[in-house]
Amino acid sequence: MRYAYAITAALLLSGTATAIALPSAGGAQTAQNEPAVMAAAAPRPGAPMSFADLVAKLQPAVVNISTSQHITQAQPANPFAGTPFEGLFGQQQGQGGAAPTTREATSLGSGFIISPDGYVVTNNHVVAAGAKGATVDSITVTMTDRKEYVAKLIGRDPTSDLALLKIDAKNLPFVKFGDSDAARVGDWIVAIGNPFGLGGTVTAGIVSSLHRVTGAGAYDRFIQTDAAINQGNSGGPMFDLNGNVIGINSQILGSTGGGNIGIGFAIPATDAKPVIEKLMKGTKIARGYLGVGPQPIDDDLASSFGLAKNKGELLRSIEPGQPADKAGLKVGDIVLRVGGKDVNPDQSLSYLVANVTPGTRVPLDIVRQGRPQTIIATIGTRPSEDALLAKANADADSDMSDDSDTPTAGQAASNPLGVTVATLTPQIARTFGIDSSVSGVVIGMVDPASDAGAKGLKRGDVIVSANGVPVATPAALGSIVMQAKAAGRSQVALYVVRGRQPAFFIGVKLKK
Repeated sequence: MRYAYAITAALLLSGTATAIALPSAGGAQTAQNEPAVMAAAAPRPGAPMSFADLVAKLQPAVVNISTSQHITQAQPANPFAGTPFEGLFGQQQGQGGAAPTTREATSLGSGFIISPDGYVVTNNHVVAAGAKGATVDSITVTMTDRKEYVAKLIGRDPTSDLALLKIDAKNLPFVKFGDSDAARVGDWIVAIGNPFGLGGTVTAGIVSSLHRVTGAGAYDRFIQTDAAINQGNSGGPMFDLNGNVIGINSQILGSTGGGNIGIGFAIPATDAKPVIEKLMKGTKIARGYLGVGPQPIDDDLASSFGLAKNKGELLRSIEPGQPADKAGLKVGDIVLRVGGKDVNPDQSLSYLVANVTPGTRVPLDIVRQGRPQTIIATIGTRPSEDALLAKANADADSDMSDDSDTPTAGQAASNPLGVTVATLTPQIARTFGIDSSVSGVVIGMVDPASDAGAKGLKRGDVIVSANGVPVATPAALGSIVMQAKAAGRSQVALYVVRGRQPAFFIGVKLKK
């Protein structure tokens, strides 16, 4: 999954743009998509004969957005420094490396005007620096009549991938937000943008799916469409047949070359509009935060915990001192609802929490070791995406070493779990890079024909708990497995630590 990055001249930096319309603060001028204006232009219900009249009204409000950037890159040290050959490769005597080089680059994307006085919406990644060491020098907005304006960046929000620009102009054509919650799968939509820098390009399709989760973060809920969305479309508007902006094109699922394969994603207008309004007012955008590492519950985990499918998310980690820790949440808790709203594939735990105002006390309905209960948490403020990324990188670690004696494969094959385990000792922990605070049993051998082997468990993994019960010895794990079989369950939920990587839950089927 990747952004519908825009075409670049020089370095081919990424960018596409989106636009959304807000109510006009001006006088008599009306929006291009006012109901009275659109009545004569909108195609009749059903498969339209043509989108031409609709497009003629809307296209003037869609713009091209380009950035001018410079990239400064340090040069590697001179490998011949201190030798007679030091000055033979363009580097001065006595220097350890060449001076940093600077080169220019540009990027192209799309956007749309949301007010007659020149506010323009686009994606944040369209106007952000496109490479390490890059700096954006200027942003240019180009109208359909090729008139150009230098744009000022009013505000950006990397979490939702939205940005607001302002150009110095009046009486501009503009469009407004619609209600994306009213969109239905199968509805016709029209996308307008600047794919591959070709200028105003119109594509049409249908809403392919709603609430699509792509792994993009806290605001991970998109409208999916089969309309052609390509590099350079990012930030451009998605219109319904009444001319309302119901989405902002921002991502594509495509081939290696970046071409359209009929799967594009747009930020829903109902999610984007509040962000744009805050950026316009200069209000700081703050999102809710619990400080947990959530994990979706697959079919095997659901069966292991005796839960319905597609309900809730597991907590595989709790950050010390953060709201979840202060509220008493624990690793292994299953969060079913946040403030009465269900946690499911359409609205993840991160999405629901991010949309809660920081400082709000919210009831969390959870299941802990099979027993439902409600915990009240005071929601904190979500750190910046850069801070979260830095923490994730710090938590990640290299894979474990692979030495020391292990049991035989035959022992693993005869075990209901398909693994053999041993008590985790300080020496074994050091061998496999396990933190000294971790307690459990370490896997010594995995039967490749077992479900554990098929799901990637391997030697050196530490099983901390099974079905929510801590296991410190092989006998304790064996007892839990036998209890599960006696209760008629075919899976066991294991909580696993691998090196210094984030812990995770996995549902493992038992051998019959």
